[in-house]
Amino acid sequence: MPEIEEKIRNLHKTIRSYSKKVAVAFSGGVDSSFLLSIAREVLEDNIIAVTVKADFVSQKELDEAGAIASGLGVSNEVIHVDFREIKNFTKNPPDRCYHCKRHMFGTIISFALAHGCETVIEASNTDDLDDYRPGLRALSELDVKSPLIDTRFGKEEIRKLSKERGLPNWNKPANACLATRIETEQPITKEKMRQIENAENYLESLGFELCRVRHHGGLARIEVGGDQLDFIFDPETRSRIDERFRELGFIYVTVDMEGYKRGSMNK
Repeated sequence: MPEIEEKIRNLHKTIRSYSKKVAVAFSGGVDSSFLLSIAREVLEDNIIAVTVKADFVSQKELDEAGAIASGLGVSNEVIHVDFREIKNFTKNPPDRCYHCKRHMFGTIISFALAHGCETVIEASNTDDLDDYRPGLRALSELDVKSPLIDTRFGKEEIRKLSKERGLPNWNKPANACLATRIETEQPITKEKMRQIENAENYLESLGFELCRVRHHGGLARIEVGGDQLDFIFDPETRSRIDERFRELGFIYVTVDMEGYKRGSMNK
């Protein structure tokens, strides 16, 4: 515990070193909720939470972000980003995330400055450094601060501390934008993202806590937690999923035998 306490003190000190008023890029996930709660503690009313509304963000994520910010007593500002205006986004190259983050955080910075915030912070953690994350380069170029990386916080520590702080989403499964489900070099469209959102919502309604629907044209590749593979292969469950996915427009419905694997589309 002494080590964790020292890291928390360093995190407080780091956040306090920024400008008087700070904007927190807020998705409503575990990491950004933890960061927002700490920033609220340190800066009190001198923060705003900025949430991006876009076709690559599910409505469920937006609703949860609003609820978390409200529970922390922080003003949650929602700004709209049109994915069609993001350079190279619809073409979906391997570095799509770089172009998206560059555009998205540029928009957040402009909004923050207009509301008296000279600093924008975001919630990447040290676990993100082990994955292919071209978006981190965009954050560096825009001078967006990543205090959880700077103070060496990993995902496991963040979950543990979030639970201790009473954050309701401390055990929420990891998530990413809907565009990450679409095979690289395949065009991104609003229709594909709604297809994915509806498919994943259906899986969650059946009880799959951690799931991804990877979009490969007419083929849906489902990833679920390894402990739920038996459930998805139950004949009744399998039949219901197949029927619903075909209603959503998929021609083929498959299950990845490896189960959920972070960053699997990077292959």
